Amino acid sequence: MLANSSALAAGRRHSVGRRWDGTVVAVGNSAAAECRVERWEDVVAVAVGNVHTATNTGTSHTVGLRSDGTVLATGWNGDGQCDVAGWRGVTAVAAGWRRTLGLLANGRVLAVGRSSEGQCDVQSWREMVVLSCGDWHSVGVRSDGSALAAGNNRRGQCAVEGWRDLAAISAGYLHTVGLRTDGRAVATGDRATGACEVDEWKDVVALSAGSYHTVGVTASGRVIAAGDNSYGQCEVVDWRDIVAVAAGSTHTLGLRANGTVVAAGNNADRQCEVDAWSGIQLP
Repeated sequence: MLANSSALAAGRRHSVGRRWDGTVVAVGNSAAAECRVERWEDVVAVAVGNVHTATNTGTSHTVGLRSDGTVLATGWNGDGQCDVAGWRGVTAVAAGWRRTLGLLANGRVLAVGRSSEGQCDVQSWREMVVLSCGDWHSVGVRSDGSALAAGNNRRGQCAVEGWRDLAAISAGYLHTVGLRTDGRAVATGDRATGACEVDEWKDVVALSAGSYHTVGVTASGRVIAAGDNSYGQCEVVDWRDIVAVAAGSTHTLGLRANGTVVAAGNNADRQCEVDAWSGIQLP
């Protein structure tokens, strides 16, 4: 079970990849310096602050976890979401709109950034093993396979209290998807876009929620998608040998077993120009 990818990250207008040697590559809009990762080294995982597509959205940030448990960040810092220089002992990172979460080895969670909707109210969380950030809500999986959520719940995107036997979880704009240990997917939240239509998915080993779509990888390396396809972000049926996926606001990335990356969807800011990438690797 691969769980959530830590080698690829897709945001509103940019894409990030972690290479085998611990360096990081990025393409797309860098108006807020979210692609300034060329000097990063010894990185084992990456995350980006995604945000749903709207006329007043676009700037983002990028986070990198180093092997020594420290965290790097670059990009938009209007709410302090990049103030992670003092973090230590971190084992996983997640980024959402205006915030960053860090998972400690003891299962506790660190948070910085916007908390107006309660999305950073994670101080009481314990025994966490997986984290994910949506626009206005945060979710996670505990060591017993149950789920927790905090933040905006206006479309039921935080209604995960009954989920069990989870291996992974991913938060989008107004929906949340979970991957069970039996390879089946569950979803909650806004069903208007079809992003929650994952009930029939089987043999899934990894998944990712975008703003209005959901993408999953099967054990055979094929990719399945549900939800909004206005930009072609769900046109992944021909992809093969995929080991991880990352769903952004309106584009999708797929990591092949050979370390190359494929992309589909909105390329207005060149966020899908990943053909030259190689050596992208899960830690």
